[in-house]
Amino acid sequence: MTGSTGDAPPTLDRELHHPTRLALAAYLSACGEAEFAVLRDYCEVSDSTLSKTLSALEKTGYVSIRKGYLGKRPRTWAALTFSGRRAVARHLAALEEIAATARRAAGAGAQEPGAPGA
Repeated sequence: MTGSTGDAPPTLDRELHHPTRLALAAYLSACGEAEFAVLRDYCEVSDSTLSKTLSALEKTGYVSIRKGYLGKRPRTWAALTFSGRRAVARHLAALEEIAATARRAAGAGAQEPGAPGA
C-alpha cells in the first residue's frame, strides 16, 4: 500500500490494532485520566477484559495505572503515557492514510474505460 509519492506503506501499531485497545487508547487520548468503571462502560467490556487490556497496554508503556481509594472503596485509574499518545497519533495517521489511498484507488478505478459508472 504505497502512497502516490513512493513513500513507505503506513505502519499500524500492533499493540493498538485490536478494537478494544484502540477504543480505550483513543478515549484516554481525550482526557488526562479515567476511572476503571468509566472505561469499562465506554468500551462495553467485562471487568476481566478491561483488566487484561489495561495490563497489556501498561506492559507496552502506553498506559499508566494508578490505584487508590475513593473514601473506603478501592479504585483504579488509567492514563495514556506520552509514548501512548504518540503511538495513538501514529496509528490514527496510518489508518487515515490507508483510507485516503483506498479512496484514491476507488476514484481512479471509476475513471477507467469499461469500469462501472464510467
